Amino acid sequence: MNTSIAQDVRFIQRPEGRIAYTVQGSGPLVVAVPGMGDLRTTFREMVAPLVDAGYRVALMDLRGHGDSDTTFRTHGDVVTGQDLLALIDELGGPAVVLGNSMGGGAAAWAAAERPDAIAGLVLYGGFLRNPKASAFATASLHGLYRLLFVKPWGTGLWASYYKGLNKATKAPWLDEHAAAIRANLAEPGRLRSFRHLTIQLTHAPVEARLPEVHTPMLAFVGDQDPDFKDPEAERQWIAGLGAETVLVPEAGHYTQAQRPDITVPGTIAFIEKLRHGGADATGGATGGLVNAGTANVSAVASVVEAWAARA
Repeated sequence: MNTSIAQDVRFIQRPEGRIAYTVQGSGPLVVAVPGMGDLRTTFREMVAPLVDAGYRVALMDLRGHGDSDTTFRTHGDVVTGQDLLALIDELGGPAVVLGNSMGGGAAAWAAAERPDAIAGLVLYGGFLRNPKASAFATASLHGLYRLLFVKPWGTGLWASYYKGLNKATKAPWLDEHAAAIRANLAEPGRLRSFRHLTIQLTHAPVEARLPEVHTPMLAFVGDQDPDFKDPEAERQWIAGLGAETVLVPEAGHYTQAQRPDITVPGTIAFIEKLRHGGADATGGATGGLVNAGTANVSAVASVVEAWAARA
């Protein structure tokens, strides 16, 4: 229920609680979804340039994170995707969605679930599948999470690990942001919510729905992202879906924050191309349109046109 992050915070009611969000600007809608253990302010570098370019920008918090309620029992990509779709409907979609980490996976799931609601996807270290690991290793990791993310050490441990995911280039405000994450997790119920998310999280439902995603997609992958065993191989795999991809030099898992000199102009160029050229601007059946086909191009074009027409 806390509103410490922004005075203009708004809420959308969901079955198990409220999701917090903020909105700035006017024009076609862009919604940003952060990753696990993060705050919506991770997209701070994106907001002003997008607003100045003529877009309405909404930043949402995950369940139990930021200013969202801690009453949620279910967490993960699917329910985050459902929250995203509810917010888009509330604000008047379609929307182009920016997603970092699990936020990217949730956005891709939403594009499969409701193609009419998503005009484009931009991912920053987005998880579209689970890292390869045995069932035993996964179960062991979940057991470890139960021990790691508890009081009194859980908040500091995650804040420190979060900073470590920012390999190579550091945002000048990284220390401030990590301190805000730590302070937020110290609020009643938030560390519990975060721990439940770590235990419940799986990207398998996202990978299963990828054949149904036809939305134009741009994916940024940090060349030193520690969450991918081989970042270049992950970029190539995403490119194989038909997406535009960029391997971001000197960046880890948070390319939107670490290398805004690359990701901000790249994001705006991609969105502007959609706005002024429709689906055809992505290269028709290639160059950003995922799982393309003639029927898919036509359907996507209709959604992109509806998005671009919203003021």
